[in-house]
Amino acid sequence: MDDFRIGPLEISRVEETRTQFDAGMFYPELARDTPARYASWLAPYFDLEAHSFPCVFQSFVVRHGKTTILIDTCIGNDKERPDFQLAHRLNNPYLDRLRAANCRPEDVDIVLCTHFHVDHVGWNTRLDNGRWVPTFPNARYIFSREEYARYAPENRPPQNPDVEPPPFLDIFEDSVLPVIQSGQAEFVSGEQPVHELLTVFPAPGHTPGHIAIRAGRGEDTGIFLGDIIHNPIQIAEPNLNSAFCEDGTRARTTRRRLLDEAAEHNHLLVPGHFCAPHVGKVRATGKGFVFHGGLE
Repeated sequence: MDDFRIGPLEISRVEETRTQFDAGMFYPELARDTPARYASWLAPYFDLEAHSFPCVFQSFVVRHGKTTILIDTCIGNDKERPDFQLAHRLNNPYLDRLRAANCRPEDVDIVLCTHFHVDHVGWNTRLDNGRWVPTFPNARYIFSREEYARYAPENRPPQNPDVEPPPFLDIFEDSVLPVIQSGQAEFVSGEQPVHELLTVFPAPGHTPGHIAIRAGRGEDTGIFLGDIIHNPIQIAEPNLNSAFCEDGTRARTTRRRLLDEAAEHNHLLVPGHFCAPHVGKVRATGKGFVFHGGLE
C-alpha cells in the first residue's frame, strides 16, 4: 500500500531499503515459541520457522492542499556507519523514488523526525562538495526539543575520557547539526500542532525525546508511530521492547497508551518499519491486541 488517505490527507510511502532481522537479537526478551501463539494473523509479518522478521526503512509524504510534509528521512547516502553495515556508505536511489512519488526535494515544506536514530534522520542532509547540506532547501525541519537537548553543544560536558558522550553523536553531527546551522530547524516540546491537521506529541521510551504524530481529525485519524512499534509482535505483546529502547519502562507505557487509544477510537496506525500492507488497525484482546493490516 504505497498510497492511501487519512481523511483529506494524501499519503505516499517511499521505501529506501529493507532487511531481515533476527528476532532473538532484536527482541532479547522474546521467547522463541511466543510468536506461534499469534500465527493466525502474525505470520505475514514474522517468519515463525526462522524466528526473524522483515524490517522496511521508509518515509511518508503527507499532502494537504499546497503543503507537503515528509515524515522521517531514513538512512541517507554516503554516511559513515561502520557499526551498522546496512547503512554504511549507502548509495541508494531514494531521491529518485521520492520524485516518482511526485515529491521533489524543493517541494517539501515540513520535515518531521520522530527521533534521532540513524534510520530516521539520514536524508535530512546530503553530501555536496564534501559538506553536509540540507536536502530539502525550502523546508522547516521540526525536531523534538527533548531529543535535541542531550546533543546540544551547550549541554555537553567538556571532553573527558571518563565521561560517555551521548549515543549516536556522529549521526547528530552529519544529519541534524547542518540543518540547525542553516537556520531551518524548529524545536517543539509537549503536544503541539505543526499543521492544521497534524499534531506532534511526546512518545518517550525508545529514545528520551521520541515524538509521534497524530494526523487527521475525528474518525479519520492516523498515528505515525516512528519506532514505538517495529513489528506486530509488539502489538500482540505490548510489553515487549526492542534491544534499542533506551528507557524500557517508558517505552512500554507509551506503547500501551497508544494501542489503547487506537483500539478505542479505531485510529489507523502508521508504524515506521512494517512490511506490506505497512499500515493497519488494532483490536484489544486479552492482555494484548490483534493487528489487522490495511485501512479497514
